[in-house]
Amino acid sequence: MNYIKRFLNAVLNILFWGSCFCVVLFLLQLFCFASFKIPSDSMEPTLRDGDFILVNKLVLGARLFDVSASLKNEEVPIYRLPAFGDLKRNDVLVFNFPYRKKWNYVHMDIMRYFVKRCIALPGDTLEIRSGLYEIRGCNDILGNRKAQLELADLEDPGKWGIVTKTFPNDNRLDWNIREFGPLVIPKEGQCVLMNDTSFLLYRQLVGWEQKKKMYLKGGKVLLGDSVIHEYRFLKNYYFVSGDKMANSKDSRYWGMLPEDYIVGKATRIWYSKNRNTDKTRWNRIMKKIE
Repeated sequence: MNYIKRFLNAVLNILFWGSCFCVVLFLLQLFCFASFKIPSDSMEPTLRDGDFILVNKLVLGARLFDVSASLKNEEVPIYRLPAFGDLKRNDVLVFNFPYRKKWNYVHMDIMRYFVKRCIALPGDTLEIRSGLYEIRGCNDILGNRKAQLELADLEDPGKWGIVTKTFPNDNRLDWNIREFGPLVIPKEGQCVLMNDTSFLLYRQLVGWEQKKKMYLKGGKVLLGDSVIHEYRFLKNYYFVSGDKMANSKDSRYWGMLPEDYIVGKATRIWYSKNRNTDKTRWNRIMKKIE
């Protein structure tokens, strides 16, 4: 009888501590860290297809929102817990893709996560000149400079199947992957004059913030039924890029990333497996992401 009691107590202890461990693990994943698998080669050589990465949510603060409503394609407000740091240029970010079906309307896709490198922060003025990323007032090397130079040296990128036309995808601004901008990345509270050019650059963002359509009429910019001459942004935005550059689905093609859609900063590769051979890539495990 005593043996049965001891056995039952042991089982209950295992179940109790196992449940505690699962709860702690769930809370850590919800509020502190998360794991994501790299599904493509757009961040090579930094990240490879088959890498499993650890994402720090504490830098910006974990997000709180109605997941079930988002899964139903509903627009949901997003809140954050207090932040424990700041994002910097060249940080590698994990985020929800900011478009679902059309690239002219911002709407978080809860089922699609992207990994890209932060090139420009809120308030930065970004340009691409001769294929190289530049930030006014910043002399740092941004992104994968080697890949940028290789892309710049191609005589005709289009012949290699590389899409050269970029955001805002309008003939009134002849921007391309080698000559782009200047583009001011909006910062919360920043005021921008509204004209034909700023309409092309910010119509998706303003429409998302105000839940109204912005359009041109008779040379004037209208938000809903009202003419506007300037706009003060309510949110922070970022410009992100893939390290591989060629045909990476990044901000060069779809525009600026809302801060609300950022999950966190990628910090380390905790596991890696070659999809072709199904073998573990031991030399990549616990490698710091830089």
